[in-house]
Amino acid sequence: MTSSDRSPAVDVQAPKSYEIRTYGCQMNVHDSERLAGLLEEAGYVRAPEGADGDADVVVFNTCAVRENADNRLYGNLGRLAPRKASRPGMQIAVGGCLAQKDRDTIVKKAPWVDVVFGTHNIGKLPVLLERARVQEEAQVEIAESLEAFPSTLPTRRESAYAAWVSISVGCNNTCTFCIVPALRGKEKDRRPGDILAEAEALVAEGVSEITLLGQNVNAYGSDIGDREAFSKLLRACGNIEGLERVRFTSPHPRDFTDDVIAAMAETPNVMPQLHMPLQSGSDTVLKAMRRSYRQERYLGIIEKVRAAIPHAAITTDIIVGFPGETEEDFEQTLHVVREARFAQAFTFQYSKRPGTPAATMDNQIPKEVVQARYERLVALQEEISWEENKKQVGRTLELMVAEGEGRKDGATHRLSGRATDNRLVHFTKPEQDVRPGDVVTVEVTYAAPHHLLAEGPVLAVRRTRAGDAWEKRTAAESVKPAGVMLGLPKIGVPEPLAAVATGCGCD
Repeated sequence: MTSSDRSPAVDVQAPKSYEIRTYGCQMNVHDSERLAGLLEEAGYVRAPEGADGDADVVVFNTCAVRENADNRLYGNLGRLAPRKASRPGMQIAVGGCLAQKDRDTIVKKAPWVDVVFGTHNIGKLPVLLERARVQEEAQVEIAESLEAFPSTLPTRRESAYAAWVSISVGCNNTCTFCIVPALRGKEKDRRPGDILAEAEALVAEGVSEITLLGQNVNAYGSDIGDREAFSKLLRACGNIEGLERVRFTSPHPRDFTDDVIAAMAETPNVMPQLHMPLQSGSDTVLKAMRRSYRQERYLGIIEKVRAAIPHAAITTDIIVGFPGETEEDFEQTLHVVREARFAQAFTFQYSKRPGTPAATMDNQIPKEVVQARYERLVALQEEISWEENKKQVGRTLELMVAEGEGRKDGATHRLSGRATDNRLVHFTKPEQDVRPGDVVTVEVTYAAPHHLLAEGPVLAVRRTRAGDAWEKRTAAESVKPAGVMLGLPKIGVPEPLAAVATGCGCD
């Protein structure tokens, strides 16, 4: 064999970089933090921002919720094929819900993919990458059930001051438009002690805000036989010293009970914010969706929350154009929007999700009808969001300074932060140095549908341990060496390590 017959040599001692592309819900976002943690523990280094495929390993963490999810994936994979061909040693991995669903199809359609893994075995990624490299063939490994609760995996959190904390995985609902339960499996709850221990460890690291995360977060307890487990968990979070803000997403109206409302109202660090998916205001459509509540029940929850927490900001998810939706059905959705007066609504045009009962239902709504209804809903919600935000003008709010939430902050000489109710507020940059994670007090002077402005001087600045953590992390990243040597993945289950906005939009 001549030298020209040999493949170009790959320096296994050279630093190996990775890039993760995440699609879908907050559960996927948190899973990607775990994938990053796993890769960094195995010796990889994160590729610079905007790498756009210029990395040794590119991981796609996919979502199967949208009808065109597979087209989007294969389009992205196709664009990477020439780069992979010209870059010896480059690997591509596909995980997440679409990988769980399509399995062997991915490597058949895109044979340059090296690894396919599912939602239940994300911890295997480093091993599968190494196996693919050594054996020089694609590795497809899809577990049918959860091998280990994901929070036992190492995590590279995106934020130094705010963190996701998973309390459950999977979902026991059978909504006809949603394929997630088939891909994520039945609900499996973590033990309360493990959740609280993770929260305490995060606070010790400087985190001051956590978001409890689950596909159906307030069904927590069904797997451990305690119907009030979620409200007890919220109250227990209130006893963690140094934990300033607690949020959760996404709940289901069926499981939203009075004890949860009481826990929210009576626990000071549980924030006055609620994301409560509606999906439709029509009882007929809700029945067809297999949503186990009706309009009256939903509005009753909203009324109780507002009575207990007057300043609560309530947001929702709504699907327009579900099969069989009539004009009267759609008017019922508009009625609920007017009555509930949501601070924001995440609105979606129904699209077929292959593998769901709704995809084969009769009376699919024509695209032009769905589009027209969607535009009417968005216009109504924009009007209500603006009116509700105008009520904030003149109020004094306490904001946690955020990182990367104000796209125009540099040009406007402003900073951005989140109020306790999670509203986004852009405020005048004070003379005093403030960092993400610090807390400022401002007065709202202007309202837009999707944000507030505080154009006057900042009234107070409170430097926090969360700000210290952000500063320490930023300093460490600025002096980080260019790369590290690639180590082999560890054998066995990794040792437990503390992990770090709505669960799945289909809740």
